[in-house]
Amino acid sequence: MKLRQSERRKAFIKMALQGSAGSGKTYSSLLLAKGLANGNLSKVAIIDTENGSADLYAHFGNYNVLTFSPPFTPESYIKAVEICENAGMQVIIIDSISHEWDELLDFHSKLAGNSFANWAKVTPRQKAFVDKILQSKTHIIATMRTKQDYVLNQKDGKFIPEKVGLKAVQKESLDYEFTLVFDVDIKHFATSSKDRTGLFMDKPEFQISEKTGQQILDWCNSGNELVITNLSEQEVYENIQKCNSIAELLALYKENPQHQETLKPDFEARKSLLNQLSNTPNGYAKL
Repeated sequence: MKLRQSERRKAFIKMALQGSAGSGKTYSSLLLAKGLANGNLSKVAIIDTENGSADLYAHFGNYNVLTFSPPFTPESYIKAVEICENAGMQVIIIDSISHEWDELLDFHSKLAGNSFANWAKVTPRQKAFVDKILQSKTHIIATMRTKQDYVLNQKDGKFIPEKVGLKAVQKESLDYEFTLVFDVDIKHFATSSKDRTGLFMDKPEFQISEKTGQQILDWCNSGNELVITNLSEQEVYENIQKCNSIAELLALYKENPQHQETLKPDFEARKSLLNQLSNTPNGYAKL
C-alpha cells in the first residue's frame, strides 16, 4: 500500500431517480442518458422491468431495450447489466430497481426459521447487486418507485400512524451509494437529495433535460485519467495477497495492465478466496 495525494479522476456516474408513478422517471432517464452519450442513443440501453414501458418512447430515438420478466432476482439484474456492458453500451438505465428489493423481501418472508438470522441469506445477494452497479465501467441511471412513508406517534396513550413523506422502494440508505440522486415529483420537476458533484445541490427545482446529462458528463470527464502504476511484477503479486475486497483487487488489476497476463492466475485465486470469505455468489465481479 502507498500513501498518495487525493486526485479527482474521470468517473462513470452512478445516479438514481426516485418518484411516484407518473412522475416521468423513464423519460427523464432517457433525456439524461442522451446527454451522457453525447446524443448517441444507440449507445444507451434500458433494462425494462416495467411491463414494456421503455418502448413507449421509441419515437425518442434508436436506444436499446432489454426486457425481462419475474422473478426479478439480483442475479437476473447482474446478468442484464453484463449483457449491456458486453454490447458496448455507454449508458445503462435500470428501470426500475424497486422490483429487485421486492423480490428479496418476498424471498426472505418465505424462509423458515429465525427472521433476523435469515437476513444472512439475503444481504450477500443485495451486496452483489449493488457492487455490480458501482463497479460497472459505464454510466448507470437507476429508477426507484416511491411510496408513502409513516411513523408511529403517541397521542392520548395510543400510537397513531402519521404520514412523513415519500420513501423509495429499495433497501434503506441505498441512496447513499449513488453519486447523485434526483427526486422527481408528479409535475416532472426534480430536486437533488444527494449530490457529490456539487452541480445541483441546494438549487431550485427544475425539469430534467438532455443538457442536464451533458452537465453531468462534463463533470465526469473533468478528472484525470487513471494513472498506470510502475510496480514490478513481484510488488503487484505482494499487493494481490494484501487485497481485502473484490473492489480493491479489481482496482489493482486495472492499474497494472502490464502484469495482467502473467499474474492472472494469482488474481483469480485471490478473487476466489475473497468470495469464499465473504460468502458471496461466485463470479459477481469479473476481472
